Amino acid sequence: MRRTFALLAALLLCVVAPAYALYSVSNHGDWPKNWPKQLESLRKQSRTLVGPEVENRHFAIPFTKRDQFESAWPHILRVKTKGAPIFLLRGPNFFLGDKSKAGVVVHCPPEGQSRNPATPEAPIAGVKNLRERWMNATYIDLVVDGNIVDIKRIAIPKGVEVIDNRGKSAADQR
Repeated sequence: MRRTFALLAALLLCVVAPAYALYSVSNHGDWPKNWPKQLESLRKQSRTLVGPEVENRHFAIPFTKRDQFESAWPHILRVKTKGAPIFLLRGPNFFLGDKSKAGVVVHCPPEGQSRNPATPEAPIAGVKNLRERWMNATYIDLVVDGNIVDIKRIAIPKGVEVIDNRGKSAADQR
């Protein structure tokens, strides 16, 4: 009887106790209202992840139609920090989810914060890892499938560094 009671109590504790997660996730785009209004129609198909260790914001926008992506692309570029790179990745992508093969992930610092208040949205000097260097700025991951998202069909602004990580495994892309 004691064993059954202990097992039942442990099971109840596991069900009732709050779970710890690395990211909080919402199934719509919670990006700032001051982003281009042309992106508003994409909020419903997007998702927002906040985390993991600090409240970095990641806005994942999957695309299933080439024309929708190509019309949104110039407006997505407007939210990127000047000088920040664009990372080219292949799917699947953690932020977009396993079912999406193409899309954009916009990585942003915590809302209202900069790791260096003297130079907000600037790269972190002396950091070799490019993702870490730009973590206090807004940069873009472009998940390329060659059909919906085809880099041969879109304009990359002059002077923007493009880091091609499509040859790396999904774990190495993050």
